[in-house]
Amino acid sequence: METGHAKMNSVDLNALTSQARESLSNAPVVTVAPDAELSVEKSAVSVVSAADNKDYQAELAAQEAEEAAEAAAAEAAEAAATAVSTASSSVDVPASAIGNSVISIASRYIGVPYVSGGSSPSGFDCSGFTSYVFAQLGISLPHSSSAQAGYGTQVPASQAQPGDLMWTPGHVSIYAGGNTMIDASKPGTVVDFRTIWQSNPTFIRLG
Repeated sequence: METGHAKMNSVDLNALTSQARESLSNAPVVTVAPDAELSVEKSAVSVVSAADNKDYQAELAAQEAEEAAEAAAAEAAEAAATAVSTASSSVDVPASAIGNSVISIASRYIGVPYVSGGSSPSGFDCSGFTSYVFAQLGISLPHSSSAQAGYGTQVPASQAQPGDLMWTPGHVSIYAGGNTMIDASKPGTVVDFRTIWQSNPTFIRLG
């Protein structure tokens, strides 16, 4: 190591102020023995396997549970779609119903499932369906099959036209011409065109 005097000799003292000279002259000199050793503190690092990491395993379990729930929901939705498709009993729509405004609107909801008390495209019951369809034509009907029987004008079956209400105790539908109707029939079915199954229904003309 250089001594303080050696340091001073290697510096151009003429370029220093008197105060700088004094500071340089009095600067302490640190010496290190040739056999000195540098000691570095080491911190212990612990490694935990994935199998023993509880937080990681909990995260994996939560992810697996979420994936299982999504798979179950998808399977249930597919099963429901299959059941709805099987429950449908569609028939050919008579030519007389084509272009009819009531039938045209009602046809938009083919495939909507039957829901007890339902009155929207997410699900209909019989009177909820008919009231929803006629509401789009400016005709207000109560959500009750028995109450709807008191609206409009009854017409003989021989004079019934597509778009007329078709009522029997406990059920109401829309006449589609010929021997067909469109309705929200019963639990497990969807809105669709069907063969008339009621005997001696009452036909009601609205509007």
